Amino acid sequence: MRVLSPAAMHVLAHPGAFLLQVLRGFLRNQGLLLAGAVAYYALLSVVPLLVLAVVALSHFVDPAELFETLGRYLGWLLPGQSQPVLVELRSFVEHRDVVGWVLLLTMLFFSSLAFSVLEKAMAVIFTHRFHVRHRHFLVSVLMPYCYVLCLAMGLLLVTFVAGRLEALGSTQLDLLGHSWSLEGLSGALLYLLGFVGEVVLLTSLYIVMPVGRLTWRHALPGGITAAILWEVTRHVLVWYFGTLSQVNVVYGSLTTAVVVLLSLEIGATLVLFGAQVISEYERLAVQPAAS
Repeated sequence: MRVLSPAAMHVLAHPGAFLLQVLRGFLRNQGLLLAGAVAYYALLSVVPLLVLAVVALSHFVDPAELFETLGRYLGWLLPGQSQPVLVELRSFVEHRDVVGWVLLLTMLFFSSLAFSVLEKAMAVIFTHRFHVRHRHFLVSVLMPYCYVLCLAMGLLLVTFVAGRLEALGSTQLDLLGHSWSLEGLSGALLYLLGFVGEVVLLTSLYIVMPVGRLTWRHALPGGITAAILWEVTRHVLVWYFGTLSQVNVVYGSLTTAVVVLLSLEIGATLVLFGAQVISEYERLAVQPAAS
């Protein structure tokens, strides 16, 4: 039987004190300001990233099926505002023949900005790691583009699996003279597919973005926690913008940009707060050895 580490025992014995320590560290590192920077660059990155992914994958997957998958899961990232983004994506794909090398390189550059800024924000939160190691600048340059490639491959995989699950929903199960539709099962599996993809993405951010090596035992709970918090948050945002908010009256034609930026900032805050939890836990683990 594996014994808990001293750091884990401390957190379990004093959860309130540990949470207060995390909040102090988050405020000390200007977490909300960092989240705002990440959200701003994510706003610049999301459309070029999606355009590159759709244009590339449309050579291998039916564009209609690809847009259906995007429409389903883009709503997880941009609650209530996925349709305007999809309209712009469809318009761009229809006129993709006019895309030149200059525009292609420009979109490739902007699509990586969010990951570059997120790496720098993680460096602030995990600043204690810089005392022992540094990341080669070539790794920092190439890592965002590797993420862009991985996200495109993940979208391809999700599109393929989602198509099979939708086909499952159109079938019926006949047993002992009774017939049951599998539509409910298909919907549940589609939701589970999106949630698992969300957890994998967040966990990979916690493993790869900070300098140094982070074990999956620390990163996976952080990814699951951040995914659950975001699920709760996005449902609240959908309800708020659909019932109480008057943002469309105040901002008019800028409503989509404002709502998307707010959603991205809340998401970035949750991601960085999860990173702060992992950072403070690491400090607890190092303190006994240092003392």
